[in-house]
Parts: sequence; C-alpha cells; structure tokens
Amino acid sequence: MGVKKKSTLREYAEAFALAIVLALTIRTFVVQAFKIPSGSMIPTLSIGDHILVNKFIYGIKLPFTDVMLVPISSPQHGDIIVFKYPEDESKDFIKRVVGTPGDVIEVRNKEVYVNGARVDDPRVQHTDRDIHIDKRDNFGPVTVPPESYFVMGDNRDQSLDSRFWGFVKEHKIRGKAFLIYWSWDGADTWVRWNRIGKVIR
Repeated sequence: MGVKKKSTLREYAEAFALAIVLALTIRTFVVQAFKIPSGSMIPTLSIGDHILVNKFIYGIKLPFTDVMLVPISSPQHGDIIVFKYPEDESKDFIKRVVGTPGDVIEVRNKEVYVNGARVDDPRVQHTDRDIHIDKRDNFGPVTVPPESYFVMGDNRDQSLDSRFWGFVKEHKIRGKAFLIYWSWDGADTWVRWNRIGKVIR
C-alpha cells in the first residue's frame, strides 16, 4: 500500500510551526536577546550593544513565571546579570553582581568593600572626581539577605543600582549575559564591528 504524499503547503506549514516552537523553546529556556539602552555598564557594555543572555545557566523556570523548577547554579561575584527591575518589573536591568547572600557590602569614598576587603575591579570606571556624602559614594555596611544579590553598574557614578533601590531577588534574575552579537551607534548610525562577537566578562 502506498504512502500518501503530503501537500507542499502542508509541509511548509508544519516546518513553519516547528520553527516557531523551537524558537519559543530556545527563548524561554535557553537564550534570549536584549538591547543595552543606557550607559550604566560602560565601559563593559555600550548603548546600542545587542547581547545574548544565557537563561539556562542558573536553572529552568516554569514558562512565563518566576517559579524555579530545576535549580542549576547561583550567580557568582562578577557575573553580569539581567533581571526584573525591582521598582518596575516590566523593565529589565543589567548589572554586575558585587555581593552574594551573606556578604557584607560597604562603599567608602567610591571604593567598594566586600566582607571588609577592598574590591579592585579594573572593569569599573568613575567619571566624577567629586566625592559625594550620599549613598552613591558612601554606602552601608549592609548584609545581603538569603536568595538575594547586591548589584552595581560598571559606570559607578552613573548607575542606578542596589545602592539606591536595594537587592535583587534570585527568582527575578533572567540570566547571565555572555556575548555581544550586534552593536550599533544610534547617534551616528555606524556599526561597531570591533564589538560584534565580543565575550562579556
């Protein structure tokens, strides 16, 4: 008995449907693209960088929720993470992890101390020579609560981060940034070829 041949239209429809399912699965569980809209992570990330975020590295969540089904690992010091902004969860923020659960964080005259030790990070920049007495330049000490993280932007004088709005809850983290796949200078409409393919550290 012969096999009934599928119509060309049906084959295309099935292939298209499969492609959509695969794309949604990858976006939900594995990798998602984001665009950098602000300069808070300069010089590591520039406005107009388009990045890929590993959503699988910290665990598998129930789709469209913050419920962790299978935890895999936890963010570490220095990780650059994308998360739901605590004061408006419709927005995604990106910052570097400075403090993990149990760490004591303090900022003295712009210098960051974790558990009493000064952190000298060459990826960080300061654009304002003045020392402010407010929490931008002098903050803490505070202890990071369980299942929470203290994050800061690399552009320390121009970053709205944990110094101002508190800690990031672990279940609100979307993933870890790992690659710049496209970079576009919107002001001059030039492609920044030297940034494309750059691993984010």
